[in-house]
Amino acid sequence: MNASEIRGRTTADLLEEVGALEKEIAALRFRAGSEKGGDPSRIGALRRDVARLRTVLRERELDVRGQAADAAAGRPRKARS
Repeated sequence: MNASEIRGRTTADLLEEVGALEKEIAALRFRAGSEKGGDPSRIGALRRDVARLRTVLRERELDVRGQAADAAAGRPRKARS
C-alpha cells in the first residue's frame, strides 16, 4: 500500500481500514504471545500501513482547517503542488 493509493480513497474508507488493521495487529500479538510460529515482520508492516493511513487522514484534517481559516480571513487559498 503506497501513499498515492491511499490518497485516492475516501476518508470513510481510510477510517474503516485503520480499524481493520488495528484489529489484525491485536490478533497477531495475541497469537504471538500464546503460540509459536507466525510472521513477526507482519506486525511491523501493518503498523507502517496504519501510520500511512493516519498521515493521510491528518493531512486532510489540516487542509480542511486551513481552508476554513483562510475563508474566514478572506484570503484566497494557494494551490498545493
